Amino acid sequence: MRTLAKYSLGIGDRFGLEGRAQLRALEAARTRGVEITPVWNKSDREHVIIGSRPEAARREADEAAAASGWAGDYYVDADHIRLETVDRFLESADFFTIDVADSIGQPAEADAAGAYFDFVSRFIGRLKVPGLAQALEVTAGVLADVARRYLLAVLRAGRVYRHIEGKKGPGNFVAEVSLDETDRPQTPGELFFILAALALEGIPAQTIAPRFSGAFLKGVDYVGDAGVFAREFEDDLAVVAFAKRSFALPANLKLSVHSGSDKLSLYPAMHRALTKADAGVHLKTAGTTWLEEAAGLAASGGEGLRLVKDVYAAALGRLDELAGPYRAVVAIDPARLPGPETVASWDSRRFLQALENDPTRDLFDPGFRQLMHISYRIAAESGDRFRALLERHREVIEARVTDNLLRRHIAPLFLGPPDHDPGDKVPGT
Repeated sequence: MRTLAKYSLGIGDRFGLEGRAQLRALEAARTRGVEITPVWNKSDREHVIIGSRPEAARREADEAAAASGWAGDYYVDADHIRLETVDRFLESADFFTIDVADSIGQPAEADAAGAYFDFVSRFIGRLKVPGLAQALEVTAGVLADVARRYLLAVLRAGRVYRHIEGKKGPGNFVAEVSLDETDRPQTPGELFFILAALALEGIPAQTIAPRFSGAFLKGVDYVGDAGVFAREFEDDLAVVAFAKRSFALPANLKLSVHSGSDKLSLYPAMHRALTKADAGVHLKTAGTTWLEEAAGLAASGGEGLRLVKDVYAAALGRLDELAGPYRAVVAIDPARLPGPETVASWDSRRFLQALENDPTRDLFDPGFRQLMHISYRIAAESGDRFRALLERHREVIEARVTDNLLRRHIAPLFLGPPDHDPGDKVPGT
């Protein structure tokens, strides 16, 4: 059976060129005593946007692992798939993120709701979950609300899971269920009874991606109350641990924290909670690799800088089109964005000051960074010009990819203080 390790990292790579640079960051973590399993994740949407196919992600992962001498497990994730998109990933993927957010809020049929109620009605009353400060007050109404809001989503996840299992065979892949791209966070109590529904439906999910409070916007840090998130995260860790015992779910079931946001301010609290609970986590960093490619081109000056300026100018004129697939996870005010003439006058240093995610800098521009995050379509449309520049400036770009992944994501989340000095950089960068 394919069993996902305690710590895993979704390392999205829009253009499939940074696998070795990404693995260097995980190798550095291994030398510091932490094993992290890489998962190359790419959605159908992203493949369509840049004109790639799922086999390309598998090829990148296999070639990067072979070239790096990577001895551990690794996976290729069919990210955010549904029944209508899963088939073209069946050959190449061995990790499937089943996205059922669109079904949340739609009621299931009465027979299914009745069977679910019979399964969970034994919990009616005050339910004490180890690790939660307060007992859950479970009533028939609470269970009916969970069924009304989430049961159909779980049933549809079951259809997708069984379709994959029928093609790949039992135990030959890892399943994740994603509930995060919805408008309302799940409470710890709701998460517990969603996990009950997964057990009843026979979905041996190894990761679950709930929706947390606050906003996880593309390319920028968490927007919201970090203290509220920290409490939710701890509570959800407790709920997952209790649900595994209550419903015989996979022993390695763990939380997955999604989205292309950087989540930098949340990592210290997440590290403390994971250490306290001795729990695992799956983290996705999709999109950050493309931004490091853009930053590397900008830092290189010359034609590389001209290209990313051209990408920005085109993106500014196509903002509505580019933001369309990401409406729920971007917040860009066009009136606050610098004009193309202004950006055209910038040197490398000024471009990077706006782009690099450092809110302590006065010139950092989160709207600019978000627009660049979703502008990878335009980079892809640049074709040979873009790819030739990526190859010409490979050393600079790979150093940035490795450093970003290790220093800004892996170290604060998986290593934590005191082993991690935030000022450390990857040797040679």
